[in-house]
Amino acid sequence: MASNASFDISTGADLQEVDNAVNQAMKEVRQRYDFRGSNCTITFNRAGAALTLEADDDFQMKALWDVLQTKLIRRKVPLENAKAGEDTPSGGGRIRREVTFMQGIPEDIARKIVKDVKAQGYKKTQVAIQGDELRVTSPSRDILQEVITFVRSQDYGIELTFGNYRS
Repeated sequence: MASNASFDISTGADLQEVDNAVNQAMKEVRQRYDFRGSNCTITFNRAGAALTLEADDDFQMKALWDVLQTKLIRRKVPLENAKAGEDTPSGGGRIRREVTFMQGIPEDIARKIVKDVKAQGYKKTQVAIQGDELRVTSPSRDILQEVITFVRSQDYGIELTFGNYRS
């Protein structure tokens, strides 16, 4: 009997790279002229995969968010997985923004991926939801390559990674 080849589809941000990007952004904020005399901060909660940005006004919040996004892009952290909340007033006339990083594929998106792959009609290909990732198996490695190409061509609103390829 022929063995099945498989690969995993997952998502998530490297939290160490997020931490590095936050440190770089704070270093730049401390050095920039337009932030002189302000009290802008970025707090990273590793356990919750979340950031809290605080600034004195809307202009500084926009500049702080731009600096952070630039550093995240440089560190190859997918911004599609970063969900920024609305600006909320904080104490002392300050503004706060919560940013969360998606770790794992949400169940509704996982079901949509499974449905889309099955609708393509790849022969003897199975897609299984395993927690917060998907496992795709098939007897043909060529079909698995086609599945990867197909899933990459679709837009699910998150950055997907393909790994753990086994034959």
